[in-house]
Amino acid sequence: MDRPHRVAVLAFDGVVALDLGIPTQVFNSATDPDGNRLYEVRVCTPGAAPVHSSGGYDIVPKHGLELLDWADTVILPGLFREHVRLDPDHPALAAVRRVAGRARIMSICTGAFALAAAGLLDGRPAATHWAYADLFRAMFPQVQLDADVLFIDDGDILTSAGVAAGLDLCLHVVRRDHGTEVANRAARRSVVAPWRDGGQSQFIERPLPEAGDASTASTRAWALQRLGESLDLPQLARHARMSVRTFTRRFREETGLSPGRWLTGQRVEHARHLLESTDLTVDQVAERAGFGTAVSMRQHLRASIGTAPLAYRRTFRPTTSPSPDPTPTPTPTLAP
Repeated sequence: MDRPHRVAVLAFDGVVALDLGIPTQVFNSATDPDGNRLYEVRVCTPGAAPVHSSGGYDIVPKHGLELLDWADTVILPGLFREHVRLDPDHPALAAVRRVAGRARIMSICTGAFALAAAGLLDGRPAATHWAYADLFRAMFPQVQLDADVLFIDDGDILTSAGVAAGLDLCLHVVRRDHGTEVANRAARRSVVAPWRDGGQSQFIERPLPEAGDASTASTRAWALQRLGESLDLPQLARHARMSVRTFTRRFREETGLSPGRWLTGQRVEHARHLLESTDLTVDQVAERAGFGTAVSMRQHLRASIGTAPLAYRRTFRPTTSPSPDPTPTPTPTLAP
């Protein structure tokens, strides 16, 4: 593009302060190799009026609802419980409906209540914070709510669970728009994990294992250095010195994913990195990423990101010439 992608963040009264800050932090951290920002983020409110935030302070924006007509992406941050019941005829919801179909629409946490009130989620899958799931289902039974996942990408409308899941969603969008390398740079700038599967459960029982307690973290680190090898569940369990049953249970408690799904996700991410940054053939990338065959990798990439390896490479190929055969350095994703 000749200009940065335009992002409008629409804040209602009662906006969750952290949710409001996430898009600015993540998207402003996304840059090209020369350091140029790939997104321009602005905040607006109905009538450009101040709104009260969950942080105990007011947000005083520079823009009103006219900003939505400027935007390529519109993001609705979360709202406190007493503010989630919005009138479908609210001028701001009418403005969101007007730009839907032209602009990409996203919500973070309880911002999904606003999208549902606008009628944009009818018959579609959506995510929100697990603590609001019962209320959401009661108010919007026509929406296919999945309260277990971190985020849902339904093409032109994307929704996420609460708090840190908003970071995951924004990084997912950067990755979708500009590829793995740009998203990883943005994650490093924000000092957050570069990738968490959107289908990962919100209910992670032990994100930080107790001191001295057995953890799967060392096995995950070990597996990341061996993605090109044939790794199966018994092999992973043996490395962790656990039974398969104990390892599977503890792995899911710590990551929110089964070992197989986690491993496939890491292989997809490594394949994307290799497609972007090397001249390796598709067959070679498939082997290095642990898929074995190009057919298998093609199936997994299409299921994960909706595109084939060569199409992905054409889209996200950097302008500089990549190295022909780098030492594999998969991005570690050890903890949720």
